[in-house]
Amino acid sequence: MKATELRNRQAGTRSTVDVRTLTRVLFERLSELPPDAPERERVRAALIEINIPLVRYAATRFRSRSEPMEDIVQVGTIGLINAIDRFDPGRGVQFPTYALPTILGEIKRYFRDNVRTMHVPRRLQELWVQVSGAMEELTVTHGRAPKVPEIAASLRIPEEDVRACLDAGRAYNAASLEAAQEHEGGLALLDRLGYEDSALTDVEHRDMVRHLLVQLPERERRIIMLRFFANLTQSQISTELGMSQMHVSRLLARILTRLRTGNSWEE
Repeated sequence: MKATELRNRQAGTRSTVDVRTLTRVLFERLSELPPDAPERERVRAALIEINIPLVRYAATRFRSRSEPMEDIVQVGTIGLINAIDRFDPGRGVQFPTYALPTILGEIKRYFRDNVRTMHVPRRLQELWVQVSGAMEELTVTHGRAPKVPEIAASLRIPEEDVRACLDAGRAYNAASLEAAQEHEGGLALLDRLGYEDSALTDVEHRDMVRHLLVQLPERERRIIMLRFFANLTQSQISTELGMSQMHVSRLLARILTRLRTGNSWEE
């Protein structure tokens, strides 16, 4: 590892530690202040500012959506503020672990309520609110994303309903068939449908080769398999079969000639 890369990585680690330490100190200070203290707003504003990178990290999960990234960050900041107001340092949970599900939940609600262009049954929309809330609580409890059976057990609903809600939660925008796809070289989906598979032209060739191979004697067929399927050299094949490399070379030449002409094998 280069010295510059190592220094940058160490600096990033120190920065993360410093943010967590400062966040903890600010929450300790916030808990000491009375509700009507003027300093509370300054401490709260400082907590928001130093944790904005967490919001931007959460927002990157939605970068494939059509909404501007700054709009998503603004929505996520509302989730951050709610997390700050609800966070209890006494629970022994790191603030980023607690805040991230709340931020993601706020962003998902924004897409659900304001951006959705595809029709989702009202029952699933209402159930999604419960599923989303359960996911946030279980993430905080377990320190990881919950599994479908855990969500279903928490809400006492069938796992099929949870899966349907998760699918509905991703149904925000209908992609146009004529919209260009950046990761496909600018081609639209419509341009990539119904194309001719170039591999189809090889099907007949592969079938012909298979038919010719089964007509070869065992030794010659093995030579072909070792050379073109196992990628052994002629020298390695000669060692494997106990014959000279020159003999292997002559046999390969004869075999390939027969295969090209399609003639049956003759000793």
